Amino acid sequence: MAKPKSASLETISNTVSSYYPDAKLELLTKAYKFAEEAHRGQLRSSGEPYMIHPAEVAQTLADLKLDMASIAVGLLHDTVEDTHATLEQIQKEFGNDIADLVDGVTKLSQITFKTSEEKQAENFRKMILAMAKDIRVILVKLADRLNNMRTLEHLSPHKQKIIAQETLDIYAPIANRLGIGWIKTELEDLCLRYLHPDIYYRLAQTVAKTKRERQKYTDDFSEVLDEKLKEYDMNAQVSGRAKHFFSIFNKMERRKVDFDQVFDTIAFRIIVDNITECYKALGVIHASYKPIPGRFKDYIAMPKANGYQSLHTTVIGPAGDRVEIQIRTQEMNQVAEGGIAAHWKYKEGRFDTRSRENVEWVNRLLEWHQDLSDPNEFLETVKIDLFAEDVFVFTPKGEVKQLAHGASPLDFAYAVHTDVGHKCVGAKVNGKIVPLKHRLKSGDTVEIVTSTTQSPSKDWLKIVRSSRAKAKIRAFIKEQERDRSRELGKAVLEKALRAYSQSLSKVEKSGELLKAVQAQGLRSPEELWAGLGYGRISVDDLIPLILPKEALERKTEAAKAEDESFLRKVLNVAKKRGESRNAITVANLDDVLVRFGRCCNPLPGDSIVGFITRGRGVTVHTATCTKAIDNDQERRVDVQWNVRENKTIKRTVKIRVLSLDEPGLLAIMSQTISGCGVNISSANIRTTKDKKAIAIFDVEVGDLSQLHKITSALEGKKGVISVERVRS
Repeated sequence: MAKPKSASLETISNTVSSYYPDAKLELLTKAYKFAEEAHRGQLRSSGEPYMIHPAEVAQTLADLKLDMASIAVGLLHDTVEDTHATLEQIQKEFGNDIADLVDGVTKLSQITFKTSEEKQAENFRKMILAMAKDIRVILVKLADRLNNMRTLEHLSPHKQKIIAQETLDIYAPIANRLGIGWIKTELEDLCLRYLHPDIYYRLAQTVAKTKRERQKYTDDFSEVLDEKLKEYDMNAQVSGRAKHFFSIFNKMERRKVDFDQVFDTIAFRIIVDNITECYKALGVIHASYKPIPGRFKDYIAMPKANGYQSLHTTVIGPAGDRVEIQIRTQEMNQVAEGGIAAHWKYKEGRFDTRSRENVEWVNRLLEWHQDLSDPNEFLETVKIDLFAEDVFVFTPKGEVKQLAHGASPLDFAYAVHTDVGHKCVGAKVNGKIVPLKHRLKSGDTVEIVTSTTQSPSKDWLKIVRSSRAKAKIRAFIKEQERDRSRELGKAVLEKALRAYSQSLSKVEKSGELLKAVQAQGLRSPEELWAGLGYGRISVDDLIPLILPKEALERKTEAAKAEDESFLRKVLNVAKKRGESRNAITVANLDDVLVRFGRCCNPLPGDSIVGFITRGRGVTVHTATCTKAIDNDQERRVDVQWNVRENKTIKRTVKIRVLSLDEPGLLAIMSQTISGCGVNISSANIRTTKDKKAIAIFDVEVGDLSQLHKITSALEGKKGVISVERVRS
């Protein structure tokens, strides 16, 4: 595991001078002294002076060979957020460019959010939009996160897991998208250390035991490859390295095997002089060793979105092992190591402006920002795109479209144009008609069939993979729901007004309706209609705001007999007895019928959100549930766990345990769960052909912490490969 660098003004300056001799180091000195003064007296969780952190962030940015402004921001990045320094001071002392970058990496602190997840999502939105304007923002954030992860052992286990999971979900994929391979791999290994410590240290121990044997194999095979390439007069650099822990862990998870059955744990790299020799080297390798079908990828002809280029192939090595080999030029290797940072222009002292154009997904962020008003939905959309592998398909005219791995013809249709996606009824792939759920492969030629009568449905969200397609479909469906709710709300108010011998047109002309809209804190009557239609606004509360007192007294007796609040009619909120009513409190609604979403099965301790559902009360989801993301945020209501009542409530949750198929292991797992004071209500076990066992346990737990206790205990048992919570 990489250790934090011992950084100082001298080491940072020396690093900068090594690649940018003409740099004016006075800026670094000024920024260092400003930060040192601002953070004076502050300590990190480790007890060390806080200034160590910004200095090491700046050192990482210098290691990436970034410009002076970026490194200065590395020194200043926490001053506005954590000290008495202001953005105006930064602007006055260092100029607009550095002030804008510092603002881009500063979290939102003056705004109140309903949940911590909403705050985190909005902070991420702010950062990502600043990144879309200036890519250096995210480079500073990555350096910041890397140093925080390197020193994570000083925080509580709970905070360690939260930060590590966020890093694995967001920052490691961003480093991958930007092509900065060494930051991505170090972040992933650090995340594995804190999220699955038992697996991490088991891997570390196993890899350490085989180090000498692995090094000999690497040296011998590198020498053989070098000799074979020299036979064809090729001047190549050959090297081998062990794959990082997270990569091995991923293979174990994907193939459902233990470490002993992961054979391709070493990757070899061949660096040659030019592109022609890349393909020549590939021919030499394939002529010498049998290639494995389906494992060859040409990222030179079709580079990744982050500009990465290389040839990848897997062959059967001398000892019968699978060996992964990457072939690239020196320039390609620089991009592979430094990613977007390789676009840094040393002589001019600035970034190449084309660098943002070379990362297409960054440019899509602004479009999503316009389409997605909810911060959680924005975050979910970006996460989908971050994790996406790439598939390259063609239009009938030969134009290449880059899509997410597992993309369907619907994804392709939305990549062409939103209207083409909305009107898509079918597709032809390579000349053959295929269903919309067909999965595309690189090299496919796709033709879309449209109809003017077609429109998106919620089922399409289960088919598409790309974030663009999901965002467009959600936006269309939500707008339809809003239209229906506005119509319903208008009709309900019209009916309520008739009971007082009034009409909607009269109150609109009188101006009283507009006053009521403003009193509710809404922007327009349309928002009022939608609120009524969704049930978030009660017609009984609205009428007194619209009609004068004398009109209210003229209500007919027949109308009084039907005087039940619209909200109760719509929500069917008869007084609810039992678990859900006691476990959950709903803001502004008494005795409302509450149901838990089966898709995510929330547990006490999970962050939750509620959505009004006509006729079925309020449905509670976890804050990160995809169903919650798909729901219209106008239907959202605040819900909270009733902590006092939850002490006596047990909820059933499923956990999935993947293990080796060994005698007695099931008994050990059952005893482990029971030993945590938890009852197993049911268990389902099956074995696989490759000597693995999959056990699904239904366990009754009181809250999230108790579930974490179970999963940690199971992960520590020998023979257990992975443990995860199942969400149907």
